[in-house]
Amino acid sequence: MSHAKRNFAVVALLIVLTAGCAAAPQQGGMKDAQIVAPAFDYGYKAQRAVTKGAHFGLVVARSVYENPINRPVSHYGSLASYAIKSTGGLLRRITISAAQMPALGGEIPEVSHAEPMDLVAFEKTLDKATGTRSSTGRIKFLVDGDEYFCRLADSIRNAEESVDIRSYIFDNDDFAVEVANSLKERSKDIRVRVMVDGLGNMIAMQSDPESMPLEHKAPLSMRMYMEKDSSVNVRNITNPWLTTGDHTKTTIIDKKVAFVGGMNIGREYRYSWHDLMMEVTGPVVDTLQYESDKAWARASVFGDFANFFAFAKGKKQHADQDGYPLRVLQTRNFDSDIHKAQIAAIQSAQNYILIENAYFSDDRTIYELVKARRRGVDVRVIIPSSGNHGSLNASNKITINTLLEHGVRVYAYPGMSHVKAAIFDGWASVGSANFDKLSLKVNKELNLATSDPDTVRALLDQVFIPDMRMSKEISSPIAITVATRLAEIAVDELL
Repeated sequence: MSHAKRNFAVVALLIVLTAGCAAAPQQGGMKDAQIVAPAFDYGYKAQRAVTKGAHFGLVVARSVYENPINRPVSHYGSLASYAIKSTGGLLRRITISAAQMPALGGEIPEVSHAEPMDLVAFEKTLDKATGTRSSTGRIKFLVDGDEYFCRLADSIRNAEESVDIRSYIFDNDDFAVEVANSLKERSKDIRVRVMVDGLGNMIAMQSDPESMPLEHKAPLSMRMYMEKDSSVNVRNITNPWLTTGDHTKTTIIDKKVAFVGGMNIGREYRYSWHDLMMEVTGPVVDTLQYESDKAWARASVFGDFANFFAFAKGKKQHADQDGYPLRVLQTRNFDSDIHKAQIAAIQSAQNYILIENAYFSDDRTIYELVKARRRGVDVRVIIPSSGNHGSLNASNKITINTLLEHGVRVYAYPGMSHVKAAIFDGWASVGSANFDKLSLKVNKELNLATSDPDTVRALLDQVFIPDMRMSKEISSPIAITVATRLAEIAVDELL
């Protein structure tokens, strides 16, 4: 056994045997010139309801009337891709539930502690399975809001050329307004661009976190707020057929440093939820900048036409030329690199699989995990004990029982964990993608993957080992109601 493989096996064994600078919320100082009103003002609540309706009307209008004209390729491509993936997914789910899963009965074997898979050979397998190639770079993990947002604030403050933000949500709570104020100030000296998903951000802005200070004054429109009296450019990404969203989260500073992972910009991510981001340097940042530039162009009034010219320009070299192999994996129309790669990893793993994710409903993934456990792989899954999504929480209960029935060890993380990370015998995948239909087949998503031993060991040390220690292992099945089963069916079809 090689030194790296032996270390992975030792760490995995430690997990088998062993089975927290938090900051207080700060009040963002807001000026009278801002067009806002107190959250307890009933007139404001009415304005907010009207604004929600107007935002939704705009999202629908752009999807129905604007997209077919200036984004015809992505518009109709999204419909075709969704139809193909949904049909194929439905047939796959029927086959799994009716035939494949029942065939996996019998006694559950002991964990085999077998040699891990050959990572060099597996990377070559991914080349063929996904059509992607590894770039190079370096990853530093930033766990929870304090580590990430403090580092992000420093990076924005010290940026010399540009800040490019691509986020599913840029909320309008007190913390998001603080970030917006920082961007407005920096836009006097550097280029600042912000992209948000039209539908996802609209919904988030109408739902306040329980911890938000009562005296906070929330802007009715974050786009108007950020662009007012500043040079910040904001674009709302359209949602073709109201099905496809851009769930990617990347922030790129000066085209040289990128932040990638699962955190949106809002109070929950800063103060309440357990989550994970990566600070990334090296040539892979050029790829991330290229993807960001294409998304920015596609979100413009010229849509697919601008996207074509951004594509034609090709990837430029700005980042430092340093690092170890890193692979960019995405979910796009007709292409699900993340899903293909993770299925290949589950099928190839021989020693251990560790997964932490809040939304766990993809039947194919669950089936492959069960098969892995039944060939002796030590499979462990961490799911939050207090999820933030009712129907997905119900679906998780079905998933938990299925995994337990086949010997997979499941842990309930105390509170809400929004971490999206997995390790398969020393190959890690971290990013924005959940283990559900939307992330693996429909939405635009972006993960980074690597088999670099030091990086994978850091993910074990900083996330999986501490999270498993503080989680409670679920030892018996969860009671399932009819409503839970109906919710699970809806999640399978829609989410």
